[in-house]
Amino acid sequence: MSTVPVVEARGVVKRYGATVALDHADLTVLPGQTHALVGRNGAGKSTLVSVLTGLTEPDAGTVRLNGEPVPALADRDGWRSRVACVYQRSTIIPDLSVAENLFLNRQETRGGFVRWAALRRSAAELLERWSVAVDVHRPARELSVEQRQFVEIARALSFGARFVILDEPTAQLDGAAITRLFGHVAELQRQGVTFLFISHHLQEVYEICDTVTVYRDARHVLTAPVAELPKADLVAAMTGENAVTVKERASSVRRGAEPVLRVNGLTLAPHFEDVSFDIAPGEVVGLAGSGSSGKTELAEALAGLRKPTSGTVVVGDRRPRPGDVPSALAAGVGFVPEDRHHQGFVPEMSIADNTTMSVMDRLGPGIFVRSGLRDRLAGTMITRLAVKTPGPELPVSALSGGNQQKVVMARALAGDPRLLVLITPTAGVDVRSKEFLLGKVAEAAAAGTAVLIASDELDDLRLCDRLLVVVHGRLVTEIPAGWQDREVVAAMEGVDLDA
Repeated sequence: MSTVPVVEARGVVKRYGATVALDHADLTVLPGQTHALVGRNGAGKSTLVSVLTGLTEPDAGTVRLNGEPVPALADRDGWRSRVACVYQRSTIIPDLSVAENLFLNRQETRGGFVRWAALRRSAAELLERWSVAVDVHRPARELSVEQRQFVEIARALSFGARFVILDEPTAQLDGAAITRLFGHVAELQRQGVTFLFISHHLQEVYEICDTVTVYRDARHVLTAPVAELPKADLVAAMTGENAVTVKERASSVRRGAEPVLRVNGLTLAPHFEDVSFDIAPGEVVGLAGSGSSGKTELAEALAGLRKPTSGTVVVGDRRPRPGDVPSALAAGVGFVPEDRHHQGFVPEMSIADNTTMSVMDRLGPGIFVRSGLRDRLAGTMITRLAVKTPGPELPVSALSGGNQQKVVMARALAGDPRLLVLITPTAGVDVRSKEFLLGKVAEAAAAGTAVLIASDELDDLRLCDRLLVVVHGRLVTEIPAGWQDREVVAAMEGVDLDA
């Protein structure tokens, strides 16, 4: 087997404005390996994948594939013949058959007509060659997540690429499907295919990978054989050498009081299963997990954005209707969604309208809104959240990112909620705004509000009285305040540091 690296990236730099996404990053992947690339969110993994697949041109540095300079960005066929990426979100077109997906825009024709028999024969031969047991006649919508991934891998190999990037391939798979995927990868590896494996679950790295590279803060930190790297050292490389111990804040939990939130046996496949926990008045509970853990979907279910298939949610003395946002609001749930731009506010509406959107029933009879009441409440919330604006009539789109997030938080707090559900509440804001927003959350808890923070950002979780860790849709452990960064990261990544 050749010893020329399949991928060799040296000193790669990529900036987006003031943000440095890659800072002189390196990566070397040898032929026949399954090489893991790991790191916390924002470490630079996705940007590197974009560079390695020809979707982004680096500002500095070099990238070579099989010892040769990479093609020009416009040469898509040149890129496809060298490297392919199977993303967490499938690119298979559900309304087409398996055969059509495999040879999309590459169908053999005669006289302007597709030779369907030849297409299906070629598709069957391709799947047989790469050991994919799927009927080429089937509509792609009927395939399981696992089968779609196998088809995407086979399609990538059909272009001639023998280097495949697997981006969070197990995020939507159950245990048995993960085992089958790993078996398939191992078989393809024996046939000369090289893989770059990106995962938030470090235990999978130890199960399938030969070598691991760690990125942190946009930089290459470590590359080592997996068999020679203790799990504790891998986690330490991801979080930084100095373990940070979280200082416990003065808890506002009202012990002995009836829980504000009671969740029992909540299930919504494939996102989460049989989840049960309580939150007391004044308690701040963190729902910690990787991006694919199911924590976000669980938090959205509590806010009425998703409808669980079984289980119960009780807020105070009320049981909101599953999958019903107005019912959740009426029960006393305040909510800050994951993406403020798409879920958090209406950009061209005023700050006043956005701030009071969740309490319209308090502002006038029926469908009518008393503008004076609205503006007074909005003014109170603008002052409370220190939103920098000349007045409540300004469109939210005119605000900075930090002030937009303050408006989203203001709306969540406007109704004096019993329960505050927050998903990555400080995403995309500066340090001062982050501290301010978390301070307002602490104030709400001190007043008796129960708080749930779903996040994989450790700074968000430092506020919590305890953490509930979610892995593959299940609550796997509870961690009290006073934790160390590496302890939480290991739990979220599914690694037992004592093993």
